[in-house]
Amino acid sequence: MPIHFGTDGWRAVISEEFTFDNVRTVAQAIAEKTLADDAVQIKANGAAPHRRPSLVVGFDTRFLSDRYAMAVAEVLAANDIHVWLTSSDSPTPVTSFAIVDKHASGGVMITASHNPPRYNGIKLKAAFGGSASPGDCKDVERRIVAANGALPRRMEFEDALAHGLITRFDPFAAYETHVRTLVDFDRIAAANLAIAVDAMYGAGRLYLARLLREAGCQVHELRNEMNPGFNGIHPEPIARHLEPLIETMRSGEYHLGLATDGDADRIGAVDVSGQFIDPHAIMALLLEHLVGNRNLRGSVVKTVSTTQMLNRLAARYGLAVHETPVGFNYITDHMRREPVLIGGEESGGISILGHIPEGDGLLMGLLLAEVVAVQRKSLGALLEELMAAPDVGVFRYARIDQPVRPFQKADLVARLMAEAPQQLGGEAVAHISDSDGVKYILADNSWLLIRPSGTEPVLRIYAEARTDAQVKALLKAGVALAEAQIAAMVYFTDR
Repeated sequence: MPIHFGTDGWRAVISEEFTFDNVRTVAQAIAEKTLADDAVQIKANGAAPHRRPSLVVGFDTRFLSDRYAMAVAEVLAANDIHVWLTSSDSPTPVTSFAIVDKHASGGVMITASHNPPRYNGIKLKAAFGGSASPGDCKDVERRIVAANGALPRRMEFEDALAHGLITRFDPFAAYETHVRTLVDFDRIAAANLAIAVDAMYGAGRLYLARLLREAGCQVHELRNEMNPGFNGIHPEPIARHLEPLIETMRSGEYHLGLATDGDADRIGAVDVSGQFIDPHAIMALLLEHLVGNRNLRGSVVKTVSTTQMLNRLAARYGLAVHETPVGFNYITDHMRREPVLIGGEESGGISILGHIPEGDGLLMGLLLAEVVAVQRKSLGALLEELMAAPDVGVFRYARIDQPVRPFQKADLVARLMAEAPQQLGGEAVAHISDSDGVKYILADNSWLLIRPSGTEPVLRIYAEARTDAQVKALLKAGVALAEAQIAAMVYFTDR
């Protein structure tokens, strides 16, 4: 099976496609691309820099991630690239920040993020600390094909260490120094918060609790031990995977519950009452805090599947809003060319002004602690206040993943656009977008998004409305719309 980089790297099942041989093949392609890019820079600058190119390599807690990282480092070193290899498992945003801190050419993160335990993967990072561009990933893919099975270069790990081509390092101190410029540790400390932190056995286990303790919080840790199989759970911080944290919060002993995914680039939160606070609400609360309490300004960038609350708040404060296809790389593009106050997606990947263009569950957790400390109210109470405001209003959200027969994604999108309904759930369809799937925006600001998966025969159907009943009705309508069009496509194809 060909090695393919998706929107956030290459992921595959361990011991099937994700093998040491394939990892080394990918590393060789990354090395060749790094050297080629370096040669271009040398030519452009007119003189060779008196140093070899360097890459930061990090890894999460998954089965064999540390060994895969060492394998990558051996290949890079054999290509005369200096490797900064983290001394232990580290979150993706910490590894990404280290790229900027070390002035490296880019980086490699061994992780499958929130995927089930049987997966591992490689995220390719650029010099600015965010994900490499789709063009850069395609370049790596082309080099893999061009290699035609040729063996990658390799230097024994201990020899590379002895020759100074691999340097082990702890990225924590530099990252902490940076986030202290973005978070008010003193305000958090003054509030004397008790916080429950669920690492979900992921790479956030050595970081978020430590940062909160250094901010003066009392911290209770859940699922923070090393468990390469994640104890069989899916390390995604959504309600159905966070029962231990929700039950802990129902005890009434903690002001805030926080959870990070497998590589800690996503955030989940639980209120003092045990209520799950989804990423839509998190982004809205953070935006209100950054503008209302911090007096910061900038644009708002959100993916097509993210709440209209952000639009309403942006209108309140006169901020520009940009809506992008799903994938943090689209948010990265905006963060690199304009002052983005907050950018995020419904999955929980969020970043803010002054930070690297990378989703960061650790930073968002610290900022949520700051929100609670400053406001002296729970997240649930603050969310109720926000939705009670006439210029915001109540928003409910849900998503379903609907298995369907194989179909052509472009054909389905075209049919859903051409045969769009005039109304849904009793509301007129006011606007239709096909930037990523098909999104029907209704007159009352509710919406339905039908977004075919690019990797499997699944429809991702999202809806947001004023009530749970309206959301349920929109989702039901979305399934019916999509299945009718797919059935018609299959019928005409079969004939």
